[in-house]
Amino acid sequence: MRGATAHVDTFAQDNLPPVEDQPDFLLDGFDYPEVLNAGHELTDAMVAKGFGDHTALIGNGRMRTYKELSDWTNRLAHVLVDDMGVKPGNRVMIRSANNPAMVACWLAATKVGAVVINTMPMLRAIELKTYVEKAEVTFALCDTRLMEEMNGCAATCPGLQVVAFDGTSNHDAELDRLALEKPVKFEAVPTSSDDVALLGFTSGSTGEPKATMHFHRDLMIIADGYAREVLGVVPDDIFVGSPPLAFTFGLGGLALFPLRFGATATLLEQATPPNMIKIIEKYKATVCFTAPTAYRVMMRAMEDGADLSSLRAAVSAGETLPQPVYDEWIEKTGKPLLDGIGATEMLHIFISNRFEDHRPACTGKPVSGYEAKVLSADGSEAPRGEVGRLAVRGPTGCRYLKDERQRNYVAQGWNITGDSFMQDEEGYFHFSARNDDMILSAGYNIAGPEVEAALLSHDAVAECAVIGAPDKDRGHIVQAHIVLSEGAARDDRLVKTLQDHVKAIIAPYKYPRSVVFTDALPKTQTGKIQRFVLKGSHPL
Repeated sequence: MRGATAHVDTFAQDNLPPVEDQPDFLLDGFDYPEVLNAGHELTDAMVAKGFGDHTALIGNGRMRTYKELSDWTNRLAHVLVDDMGVKPGNRVMIRSANNPAMVACWLAATKVGAVVINTMPMLRAIELKTYVEKAEVTFALCDTRLMEEMNGCAATCPGLQVVAFDGTSNHDAELDRLALEKPVKFEAVPTSSDDVALLGFTSGSTGEPKATMHFHRDLMIIADGYAREVLGVVPDDIFVGSPPLAFTFGLGGLALFPLRFGATATLLEQATPPNMIKIIEKYKATVCFTAPTAYRVMMRAMEDGADLSSLRAAVSAGETLPQPVYDEWIEKTGKPLLDGIGATEMLHIFISNRFEDHRPACTGKPVSGYEAKVLSADGSEAPRGEVGRLAVRGPTGCRYLKDERQRNYVAQGWNITGDSFMQDEEGYFHFSARNDDMILSAGYNIAGPEVEAALLSHDAVAECAVIGAPDKDRGHIVQAHIVLSEGAARDDRLVKTLQDHVKAIIAPYKYPRSVVFTDALPKTQTGKIQRFVLKGSHPL
């Protein structure tokens, strides 16, 4: 039963999927008051709990306490309401790199009851326009350094009001100047716990983007679930990571989780592994969120003297964690590397390893509140040890904004994530591939990530991606795109060496019949390898 909405603009509420098309929501253990505003909970409520003098955000040369963040967001909230005319339920788009100003804008917009859409700096005007039109966005807040594409979007979107803010901490833009004259007290809009607070656009490879809808309670659930249970976040923790705040993986790991528990978030506009290493060493960061490829680079830096000993939690998601990376991390640090799987539709990680229970080539067990199973082709639960489609349900789940594809993602109350998994006899889940990344070659089903892990265990391989390439005799063959380690020679001898290496580690029929050496692999901003780009090339 939905609570009474605080939204004046009911567009988001009106475009939720029909109840019968939504997944089952398992809310036992996640009890929140009917009135809940996530922006208030992460700022003013934290000050009231005694965290006012604790450092909340570090970025662009400044450290900000919870009291400063609370005051800042309240001033911004006044501008949104008093000067811009934002009403509860209006959609507010934010365009920025990862910096404290972006977090402040997100929290302020959430406080005024808006539905926030965080976007990446890399998006161009035509992509921004797609978001604006799909979500009927009327307001946008944009870092002054990124205004060119935003203005290009606004020129083709009548009614879109754009206001610039300064992401560099100088407070020298229209939004900042207006905020300086506002009071530091703001009464957050009394949103319902199940009012929509966030639209997360999926980073799908092709087709029209999907907007996932998340409630105020959902933002609290992922912190009170995964961050509390798996990470055990405490106020002394200092977070660092690479995923953009525009993706829910980054918003959770670099804003929601630290702010929910009085911890500190360090924010990097250029979150390269070398920059993350500097932050870890300077501030003694304790929790890191990034992709397996970045952990490999960080381990190379450790060989040159980098000190990552302050890290107590290293979280890997976005790409499956190859066993060689897991093994090397434990060997070099003595600490676990926690693999997990999440989805924009689910908001964050729902299956994970734990500090006290982790193993290689394994994604772990469901986070508290979630259930998961593997489905056979006929929709029944697959026997243990058999690869099938992953289905999950829990306190969060898929709600697409006015999208017929809702029925493809949800079946009989379960979220069908698009991943192929196997569950072993002990109940642990093991990733096989994305459903569309399984390679059918001469009648054999081959999981690309398994071949990648075998290749990565060879010293000559720095990075790799495996795809299925068309072949007239076999239908498809396994093709490996490989970035070599420094000093390795690109020649036929190495190709055969790597093929033999794979045959010696996994079933010989899985070896890459085609090897393509490349200088770099195409990736998203979160570090995911864009295999669809490689599939479009098919060099043989």
